[in-house]
Amino acid sequence: MLDKLSADLKEAMKARDETRMLVLRGILTELKNERVKKMKDLSEGEVLNVLQRCAKQRKDAIEQYESGGRGDLAEIEAEELKIVESYLPEQMSDEDIEALVLKTIEEIGAIGKRDTGKVMKAIMAEYRGRIDGAKVRDVVSKHLE
Repeated sequence: MLDKLSADLKEAMKARDETRMLVLRGILTELKNERVKKMKDLSEGEVLNVLQRCAKQRKDAIEQYESGGRGDLAEIEAEELKIVESYLPEQMSDEDIEALVLKTIEEIGAIGKRDTGKVMKAIMAEYRGRIDGAKVRDVVSKHLE
């Protein structure tokens, strides 16, 4: 993944694509910082976590800009978010999440809200990177009321 990001950065530099260049430099910096913090090379899962964090930061910024009446800045963040998301695995659909949650609840035998953590842990352990934890939490809490 790091090689792909570096190659794409070089390509963006040649094409003089400022937005893509800015985003890729930011991602590579985040990955480098994470590698220094952990004092080892990052696994694919750790790289995905950093990419998800970058995407979440942009989603939060979009929300804040829109609530602050700054649509112009929200559009810029949305464009950057598309670039970050292009490096993330395809996300599961809402219908698939619903079916997965129901199946997991049945397998674990969850019966109430106190089992929410067990269900979340089982799902996120297997599907991290391809599934939005907030969506899963919402569906789980809806079914475990």
